Amino acid sequence: MRDRGRLTLALVLDSFGNRGNGTSNSAIQYAQGLEALGHRVRLVGVGSTEYPARVHRIPLVSRVAAKQQMSFARADPELFRRAFTGVDLVHIYEPFAFGRAALSQARSMGIPVTAGFHIQPENITYSAGPLRRLPGVDAAIYRLFRFWLYDHVGHIHVPTQLTADLLRSHGYKARLHVISNGYQPRFNPGDRYERRRSGRLIQVVASGRLAREKDHLTLIRALALCRNRYRIRLTIAGTGPMERRLRTEAARQLAGMQVSIGFHQNATMPDLLRQTDLLVHPSIADLESVSVLEGMACGAVPIIAQSDLSAAGHFALTQHSLFPVGRARSLAEQIDWWIDHPDVLAVWSRRYAEHAKEHYSLNTSVRAFAHMAVQAVSDQEPDQVQSNLA
Repeated sequence: MRDRGRLTLALVLDSFGNRGNGTSNSAIQYAQGLEALGHRVRLVGVGSTEYPARVHRIPLVSRVAAKQQMSFARADPELFRRAFTGVDLVHIYEPFAFGRAALSQARSMGIPVTAGFHIQPENITYSAGPLRRLPGVDAAIYRLFRFWLYDHVGHIHVPTQLTADLLRSHGYKARLHVISNGYQPRFNPGDRYERRRSGRLIQVVASGRLAREKDHLTLIRALALCRNRYRIRLTIAGTGPMERRLRTEAARQLAGMQVSIGFHQNATMPDLLRQTDLLVHPSIADLESVSVLEGMACGAVPIIAQSDLSAAGHFALTQHSLFPVGRARSLAEQIDWWIDHPDVLAVWSRRYAEHAKEHYSLNTSVRAFAHMAVQAVSDQEPDQVQSNLA
């Protein structure tokens, strides 16, 4: 390895073009963090400046994906050869055709490959209409992902222990590295605790893709049941296939309340979250949910759905930050409890911000990712690797 343990890495992802997509956003943040540690990073995919891929349009599928700020890249052997020449490691984010072609090209060039597991099969099936009710469909997708990509790498980055447990239960054999996606330092409380906040509406925010499995309908139903509903301003920040349905339900069930539903630029999210009192995360399926981390880091107190398919619940530090998934009345009770206890809300706001900073900073995550990369290269070139990544 060159430069005393400093790596040249190629990060392969179908699309880097939209910071509103969680996987894309995480990849760009990791690239910046790795470069700050002295590594060299090449981004390969749609939206990359140096190594851009062309969009691969798939009938019907691309249209659905676009609503969730996703696109697919067209495999290009010449692009891969140019991008991978001189790299120490190729890291692949998704098991689709672009990533599989990158795996094949890297193998032919003798370059070690690692992968990240960021696409939860349950997220796919919840968007598939009646197909999601077919017995065994989720397990079949886990097997397909293994066959496509994950059985062919020795190291897999997973964002949470829940993800690792799911992969083990579905027969994944590679070494799993549990590393949070982390959040950027610009998500912080700012002047939150210096501003006067009395005599105003309580700001309730949900952030994420507007998709069926994110279950924002339960949040709308819960607010309709709240005793304090007319003291609340609701913001659902995101875009996706459920947007029209959510607007319709909010107009019907939350008449008289201030409600905003729609996309927010990633750059505007810290300011929104600094004004947020309660961040509600009703999602059924999540491998991590960086949006919850970002809210906590800005001082928003989370209320999170407890679901066997979601890792977000482990962020909760108090029972009042949890509710049973899909239970609108239980969520309403928690929202009302926090509104009825403003002094407690203020205390937990600071605690959540401090906890996020201590345990989930992007810098900590990037350093752990860099160690994984060095281990993967060391597996292939044991005599050439030094792992002094202070």
